[in-house]
Amino acid sequence: MMAKNKEPRPPSYAVSVVGLSGTEKDKGNCGVGKSCLCNRFVRSKADEYYPEHTSVLSTIDFGGRVVNNDHFLYWGDVTQSGEDGIECRIHVIEQTEFIDDQTFLPHRSTNLQPYIKRAAASKLQSAEKLMYICTDQLGLEQDFEQKQMPEGKLSIDGFLLCIDVSQGCNRKFDDQLKFVNNLYIQLSKSKKPIIIAATKCDECVDHYLREVQAFASNKKNLVVVETSARFNVNVETCFTALVQMMDKTRGKPKIIPYLDAYKTQRQLVVTATDKFEKLVQTVRDYHATWKTVSNKLKNHPDYEEYINLEGTKKAKNTFSKHIEQLKQEHIRKRREEYVNALPRALNNLLSNLDEIEHLSWSEALKLMEKRPDFQSCFVVLEKTPWDETDHIDKVNDRRIPFDLLTTLEAEKVYQNHVQHLISEKRRVEMKEKFKKTLEKIQFISPGQPWEEVICFVMEDEAFKYITDADSKEVYSRHQREIVEKAKEEFQEMLFEHSELFYDLDLNATPSSDKMSEIHAVLSEEPRYKALQKLAPDRESLLLKHIGFVYHPTKETCLSGQNCMDIKVEQLLANSLLQLDHGRSNLYHDSANIDKVNLFILGKDGLAQELANEIRTQSTDDEYALDGKIYELDLRPVDAKSPYLLTQLWTSTFKPHGCFCVFNSIESLNFIGECIGKIRTEASQIRRDKYMANLPFTLILANQRDSISKNLPILRHQGQQLANKLQCPFVDVPAGTYPRKFNETQIKQALRGVLEAVKHNFDVVSPVPTIKDLSEADLRIVMCAMCGDPFSVDLILSPFLDSHSCSAAQAGQSNSLMLDKIIGEKRRRIQITILSYHSSIGVRKDELVHGYILVYSAKRKASMGMLRAFLSEVQDTIPVQLVAVTDSQADFFENEAIKELMTEGEHIATEITAKFTALYSLSQYHRQTEVFTLFFSDVLEKKNMIENSYMSDSTRETTHTSEDVFPRSPRGSSLDYNYPDSEDDTEGPPPYSPIGDDVRLLPTPSDRSKYRLDLEGNEYPIHSTPLNCHDHERNHKVPPPIKPKPLVPKTNVKKLDPNLLKTIEAGICKNPRKQPSRVPTAPPENIDQSDNYADPVDTIFKHKGFADDIYAVPDDSQNRIIKVRNSIVINTQGDEENGYSDRISRSHGERRPSKYKYKSKTLFSKAKSYYRRTHSDASDDEAFTTSKTKRKGRHRGSEEDPLLSPVETWKGGIDNPAITSDQELDDKKMKKKTHKVKEEKKQKKKTKALNPPIRRNWESNYFGMPLQDLVTPEKPIPLFVEKCVQFIEDTGLCTEGLYRVSGNKTDQDNIQKQFDQDHSISLESMEVTVNAVAGALKAFFADLPDPLIPYSLHQELLETSKILDKTERLHELKEIVKKFHPVNYDVFKYIITHLNRVSQQYKTNFMTADNLSICFWPTLMRPDFENRAFLSTTKIHQSVIETFIQQCQFFFYNGEIVEAPNTVACQPPPSNTVQMVEPMVPLQLPPPLQPQLIQPQLPADPLGII
Repeated sequence: MMAKNKEPRPPSYAVSVVGLSGTEKDKGNCGVGKSCLCNRFVRSKADEYYPEHTSVLSTIDFGGRVVNNDHFLYWGDVTQSGEDGIECRIHVIEQTEFIDDQTFLPHRSTNLQPYIKRAAASKLQSAEKLMYICTDQLGLEQDFEQKQMPEGKLSIDGFLLCIDVSQGCNRKFDDQLKFVNNLYIQLSKSKKPIIIAATKCDECVDHYLREVQAFASNKKNLVVVETSARFNVNVETCFTALVQMMDKTRGKPKIIPYLDAYKTQRQLVVTATDKFEKLVQTVRDYHATWKTVSNKLKNHPDYEEYINLEGTKKAKNTFSKHIEQLKQEHIRKRREEYVNALPRALNNLLSNLDEIEHLSWSEALKLMEKRPDFQSCFVVLEKTPWDETDHIDKVNDRRIPFDLLTTLEAEKVYQNHVQHLISEKRRVEMKEKFKKTLEKIQFISPGQPWEEVICFVMEDEAFKYITDADSKEVYSRHQREIVEKAKEEFQEMLFEHSELFYDLDLNATPSSDKMSEIHAVLSEEPRYKALQKLAPDRESLLLKHIGFVYHPTKETCLSGQNCMDIKVEQLLANSLLQLDHGRSNLYHDSANIDKVNLFILGKDGLAQELANEIRTQSTDDEYALDGKIYELDLRPVDAKSPYLLTQLWTSTFKPHGCFCVFNSIESLNFIGECIGKIRTEASQIRRDKYMANLPFTLILANQRDSISKNLPILRHQGQQLANKLQCPFVDVPAGTYPRKFNETQIKQALRGVLEAVKHNFDVVSPVPTIKDLSEADLRIVMCAMCGDPFSVDLILSPFLDSHSCSAAQAGQSNSLMLDKIIGEKRRRIQITILSYHSSIGVRKDELVHGYILVYSAKRKASMGMLRAFLSEVQDTIPVQLVAVTDSQADFFENEAIKELMTEGEHIATEITAKFTALYSLSQYHRQTEVFTLFFSDVLEKKNMIENSYMSDSTRETTHTSEDVFPRSPRGSSLDYNYPDSEDDTEGPPPYSPIGDDVRLLPTPSDRSKYRLDLEGNEYPIHSTPLNCHDHERNHKVPPPIKPKPLVPKTNVKKLDPNLLKTIEAGICKNPRKQPSRVPTAPPENIDQSDNYADPVDTIFKHKGFADDIYAVPDDSQNRIIKVRNSIVINTQGDEENGYSDRISRSHGERRPSKYKYKSKTLFSKAKSYYRRTHSDASDDEAFTTSKTKRKGRHRGSEEDPLLSPVETWKGGIDNPAITSDQELDDKKMKKKTHKVKEEKKQKKKTKALNPPIRRNWESNYFGMPLQDLVTPEKPIPLFVEKCVQFIEDTGLCTEGLYRVSGNKTDQDNIQKQFDQDHSISLESMEVTVNAVAGALKAFFADLPDPLIPYSLHQELLETSKILDKTERLHELKEIVKKFHPVNYDVFKYIITHLNRVSQQYKTNFMTADNLSICFWPTLMRPDFENRAFLSTTKIHQSVIETFIQQCQFFFYNGEIVEAPNTVACQPPPSNTVQMVEPMVPLQLPPPLQPQLIQPQLPADPLGII
């Protein structure tokens, strides 16, 4: 029952494979293929097929379990499915004969029958016989699969008779056929099915095969199957046919001829090979290994099929060939790269044609190896050739293998390189020759088209040689040069005519009359006419200059990064930081010092004597001074000691000061030299900040012998040296003392050291005290012109090289403090270094005790700026003029320098100012003493200056301005004691250029007078520092002028009749418009104050009333209290209004005037401008009339020398009474009437201002339509991408990005370089972020049409008026979708970039609002000629601001964001607290751009424009 339930087992058959066997004599030296046939059938996979099987075995192998002492092998079994789906199992037995490897005779077996009888046996038995796999298995059975023959016995069901039809191996086919015939006879006796397998048909001999077929045909039912075990052809077929003969139920198989079967099999192999090769070709890295790839592919059906058919070895070979191809392809590409890079390398190393023109390639190679850049271009490998080393894998190493240069290909490149250099040299020579030809043609003017010039150069040899493109490029370069030069000269001319531009106050805009005046003056200049063909550019330069004059800031300075303010701030930031850092640790605990370390320096034992005297007065090295005990550590050093410097620099002793004692002229000079050596060693060699700031004290030893008669000389010389060294001098006290040193001297010297230590501690004190915030004794402004040809450190070195120099208060980035001994006291002097354009706002609004005006003697513009500035300075303020040039020889060798230096000295003489010269090649300027006399003069006149300033302040209490340096009004004495004017009229000494040999100190007689003057100062300074903080300084743009209040005026005196006529004539010629809202007073009571800036286009102010208002600080609340008429002394009905006139009368003095009325040079220059444009009156009258309108407070009085002078020269050049001759005036008026009418007609004609043409070179990229610069694959112009990438990588946090102008030259260079090479890297050009930002904006400005089309502007404006925010944004989004696709992509890209910029507003201070102000004119290209457009500018700006803020909503389907808090973007406020409550300034519109300035604009309701 159980047997019935079991599934039927598949039928099992045993097939015996037989054929010719035996010794080599019997079968030849190879078998007939029985083993290969069995192997291929049982294990058909290529990797399991072994083509070699041997029958020669050792006795051990023969007795092993596989052979098992039998002459047959068990190959295992195969389960096979027939076509009908029925499975059967076939056991394969191979009958063979094993030969002993020793005797070469058959091994002895249990069956001693001959092979023919053994092979026909139908019963086989062998206990525990193992399955045979390959020859290597014998003896290593445990390493292979071990499978036993079933039950150790098998019954043979059929025979497979193998006949080798190949050529045979030393075997006759007939002998084989005889053996087979005998064998067949034996087999047939068993009555078992037999099939003949013709083996090795792949090497078939045709007649052998025919004989086999003939043999089979003679036998009954004997079938021949043509097989090839090597190619697996018909192997399975022969076994299947035998099974069919054993099992008649199976279908009869079709016997296919060998050739047909072979073709079918090969087609399978070819198909599998193709699939496998495609699989392998997916590998692109030639470093891949077979192990890695096979593991990845092992489960792929194409891989498995190929492995089964062809085997792993062939697969690996195929893979290896592919990898080799990849490697060779890589090497080929690298070789191409090297060959292509070779010309560049040769260009770098062998660019000089003169060196290589006659060199062979081998000689050139040797020359290249000597070049310093050789290693950067080539690499010499240890192993060669290069393509067989690992260098091929170094893809980042672009250096060329040196052994590659030995190829013919490299030599050909070299020859081409030489030929290129020869042709290029010739081309360059011709281009330069053509350039010189152009330079010789005088009539070529800036802006002249090439078409007008070409006819004059047609016959030129160079022009014929070079190409049209080269000739145009040369001419463009020539044009750029002459245009650039003309523009520079034009700009320089504008600076030279500075007086023409600086007659209006800041923040004004020029009227049409003023513009006509400027053009009238400049049109006479050749440099103005030179730009005739570039009138828009010229107008743009002029407007830019005017815009800068009226709205000067360091960001808009025409000198760019060479602005004096920027350079000064940078220099002071570095220098003062180093000074403060050097001092920060010098006197850490100086406030509570208990121990004092002292060096004592002297000659011939004086140092030891002073040390002994101090020790005598001490108790156990403790010295009592001012109620405190100090421990003294004394180190006397002989000045003659060769180890002087070594003794001073020790790590264990840090001195607080040094006593320098002398008793003769010789010892004094020796001491001076020693101190100089010490300071030089400390500052320049050892960089020791501690010793460089070491306080020195000069001590004069008492004379006890006949030398005492030299005591006055020693005293005088000692004081001189002390002043030079800025250190205290301890004199011998009066009286007779038996000892060389007196106790008073020692105490005075010790106090000086303690005071110096305390002073240094105060300088670097981290927490300022009330005393630290006290004002400077003197405030000096040094002015210099931007772009002057000298370095800033040249003019600052007198201060920075002084050990008494320190940083000013916080926020004063352009100021420094000097502590100098002037007279007998140490004074604190604040030096503020500004450009002239920044100083203009300071000149009127700030308290300045003196001006140091620096100009370059090489530059007329520098002198012009100085004259323009000095003209408006009050003549009570001392001035020091400084001319800067290279050396003293310039004065004698260069007429232009001599002229400017002489003019400066002449002006100084006229205005009684100081004059000196600084030479960059001299060291004298590095000594502070160059300004000592000027500081003394300023100190002497300090009271007068402050009184004058306070007087002006009381008349201008409503005038507010931003301080350049902190201001704290002092409680000054009201006894306004002006010194006699004649005391100040002493001119400077005759001019002589200063050299290194000039004495730095005055002669003894001068010195005594100087000391006497200081000690007997008749005008002491009364000042009390206030307990408050100073104003924060900001001099960028001074605020607008506020109108003064109107105060009723009483007891007004009548003016001089002649003067009144002159004033009225002037007023009638150019009346001012009065705003209706300002109440008017009777005409006879209207007057103007000369203390108010009165620019054209500002509000008309009635200034004829008393303005006795001045500011007094309230210490308790730090607020300004306005007091009226608080300085009234004996008010009488016949007095002039205001206290200044009463003071003038009481002292017989005039009010302060300006230097231009004190200097004929300054006055004549201004007068010459006025003459050119106001030819309707006489020179004197015209100027007087103008000044009367501006300076209308002159009154007729016998006490006022300006109006009724006894000696006209004392009243100054601006005396109106001089030119009040009415008859003379009438004559001049008649002569000029006709000319005036013509001028007025011309003034009525206005010319529209065209936008300036920015670019002055031809470009095939910039200025092109946007559609020509993009492709569907790259929708963003490459230049825009590069700029944005550079900005976002390097400067997204740059303060003022897109607001601060970059260098114009750098911007042009960026575009020019890009024009020549689009692949250029901006990083390699070393340009600033601001320059790249400017070039990016210029790109959009140069487009033929704006990025936002004009057709959509009106729609954008209308949509912006929608009140609902959400609706407005959605409408704007729909409008944006109407953009041209190219414009849309670029607009999206740039707005996204601006949005990223605005996200960094906390560091770059550029909010969306600020960015929109900078970008909306560029993106929308406004029509500035349309006046109606000006009223919508704010709306345009708000549109761009909205796009930036809502970038995510418009372009990325983001949410609507709330507007960011723009307050956070402002720069952090200063820590200083305002001293007074700021007055509310008049609200003015933002400054117009120069191109927006239009003549005849409609009147502004505020009267501003």
